[in-house]
Amino acid sequence: MRRDVMVDLDLESDGAARLVLAVGVADGYDVEERFEATQDGVVLPVTVLDDVHGGRLHVLEASVGPVHIEYTATVSGFAAPADVDPMEEIRYLRPSRYCESDILRPIAVAEFAGLRGADLFAAVSSWVGTRIAYVTGSSLPTDGAVRTLLSRRGVCRDFAHLVVAFLRALDVPARVVGVYAPGLSPMDFHAVAEAAIDGVWHVVDATNLAPRQSLVRIATGRDAADIAFLSARGDLPVRIADLQVRAVVDELPRDDIRHPARLH
Repeated sequence: MRRDVMVDLDLESDGAARLVLAVGVADGYDVEERFEATQDGVVLPVTVLDDVHGGRLHVLEASVGPVHIEYTATVSGFAAPADVDPMEEIRYLRPSRYCESDILRPIAVAEFAGLRGADLFAAVSSWVGTRIAYVTGSSLPTDGAVRTLLSRRGVCRDFAHLVVAFLRALDVPARVVGVYAPGLSPMDFHAVAEAAIDGVWHVVDATNLAPRQSLVRIATGRDAADIAFLSARGDLPVRIADLQVRAVVDELPRDDIRHPARLH
């Protein structure tokens, strides 16, 4: 399987800023890639940092004015599927900022008691997918799973947060993953959940907007706070002027949501 991904990003910085981007394909893939950041026609130096789950952060310093960032990658074949280590079992059972599993435990127990493994994943995915409306622009960056449940609407990160919160409430390790998603329409970055069965991570995507088999991992974490594609640090604002994302695959697979799928 060959997957081609691209990000074209224009920023407007009102002052000096440190920019951190999570747009690069995670480690483990056979990939040919290019990352370039320019300002006033000058290529900016970039430092690449590794995060704990194989994601890579591109870090750069910008001054006042427009910044243009381009990332392209060709991914050949598959990465080795991720297995669950003992520390992950602990970390991804805990409530987090956007996945308030402790608050949602009574609902999770009432709705999904007695289900295990793939049956539980399918039930949670179906419950979230049928009771939450996918509405572009309907949620705030600070919304968590509780607010998504109350409002009954959201975007991909909100669906993933609610899935993860329900699963953690039922003592299933679960986490959020930022991905490139061939087949997604309209095209953008995408967020899905990963949950553990018998020491193996499986993808749970309640939006059902793109086949799980062709997703490409970018970043992995407790919730959206760990996988943000852009964060900026400075005294003055940095704004997104334009963002284009592209992800295509040589042959779009069919996804049977009744069966578990691994992200690779």
